[in-house]
Amino acid sequence: MVSPIRAAVFVGFGLVAGIWVSAGYYFTGRMAELERRSSDINARYTHAQDLLTTVRGHVLMGSVYVRDALLDPNPATADEYRRQLEESYRTADEALQGYVPIVDVPGEHLRIERLRREIEDFRRTLFDVLGTDNRRWPAEARELLRRRIMPKREGVMHVSEEVQALNRSAFVQQQLDIASLYRATQQRVWQTVGLALAASVAIALIATLYAGRLEQRLQKQRARDVETARDLQRLSSQLLTAQEEERRSIARELHDEVGQVLTAIKVELAVAQRHVEAAGGNIGVLHDARTITDGALHTVRDLSRLLHPSMLDDLGLPATIDWYLKGFGRRHGVRIELLQQGMDGRLASETEAGIYRIVQEALTNVAKHAQASTCRVFLQRLTNTVLVTIEDDGVGFRPEDISVPGASRGIGLVGVRERVAQLRGELRLESGPGKGTRLTVEVPARPRELEALAG
Repeated sequence: MVSPIRAAVFVGFGLVAGIWVSAGYYFTGRMAELERRSSDINARYTHAQDLLTTVRGHVLMGSVYVRDALLDPNPATADEYRRQLEESYRTADEALQGYVPIVDVPGEHLRIERLRREIEDFRRTLFDVLGTDNRRWPAEARELLRRRIMPKREGVMHVSEEVQALNRSAFVQQQLDIASLYRATQQRVWQTVGLALAASVAIALIATLYAGRLEQRLQKQRARDVETARDLQRLSSQLLTAQEEERRSIARELHDEVGQVLTAIKVELAVAQRHVEAAGGNIGVLHDARTITDGALHTVRDLSRLLHPSMLDDLGLPATIDWYLKGFGRRHGVRIELLQQGMDGRLASETEAGIYRIVQEALTNVAKHAQASTCRVFLQRLTNTVLVTIEDDGVGFRPEDISVPGASRGIGLVGVRERVAQLRGELRLESGPGKGTRLTVEVPARPRELEALAG
């Protein structure tokens, strides 16, 4: 699940990216359109100028053909000059037909029609000149060129120059328009960039403020969670302490009250048995009652020791655990081994009681679930900590399964974890199906002398 802060950052980044992508797409489209328009205008202008140049060139070539024909003394070449002249003007007419003006205005079409008429008139004039008596050409060539051909040619050149000038004017105007569009686009670009930048800053600011508010809420919630965890830990510690005190109280009551009553009953039954025996009566019933009383007395003592072994206060942790392991092995048929190292000194009573309950709870889980034949408990005193390891050769399990609701192993381990947390220690659990289980607990080693000084 995405956190609210990360979601706010993602939304802000997405909006900023969307703004810049949209702006970039718009600018790219506009610039591409302007480039296409400019390229199209350049191509049309170049093509139009090339066609007009072709027309002028062939018009000039036609006049040159006529001049050469007039000056050629061989009359037999006149037909060849006529063919070249016809070819030249056909090429010029094709160029005019392919002409496309830069700006489609009525004046442009009128000039083109005028140019076509001038060229046609010039062509007829040239063919009329070539249709005269070729024997008189050498004598009248200069006069024909000056009076009939050159004026027509000048008219064609003048109209052609007008069309070219109009093309140049239209091209310049188009370039000015494109330059104006470029400037307007640049201004629009800067405006849009400014708006996009302002929107990005605003979105970033809003996202930052929102993320900051979420972070403050999370910090407050985290602080509340920490305080709640501390309260729960204190409550758990108090409950465990109260439970231990209650067990000690019940154990003392069982030992002092119930144990003394049973002892008194046992003594009274012994006295009654002696009196009945002296009177010659049947003592079997009294003997059975004494046996039952004696069993009840042992049961009360065992319960008292299980609830809170007094030897934990008198003999210390290793001896108490050794006593408990022997009884556990007898009751459940499990071979138990206790190993210890550096456990000569006494620990604080809270630490010894906590370790004893951890071992007791762990072995209860072994008896209920492990199906083990061998179990080993290892106590080791390190420099500042006590290391407790309980391992068995049972069926094992997957540690992640204990978090499943309803898992029977979870309750015992919860108790172990609570006691480890109360002692401010660490717990490690290693297991696997068919591989047994190893529970390792490391708690601070607080000497009993420091507890006495603190008291």
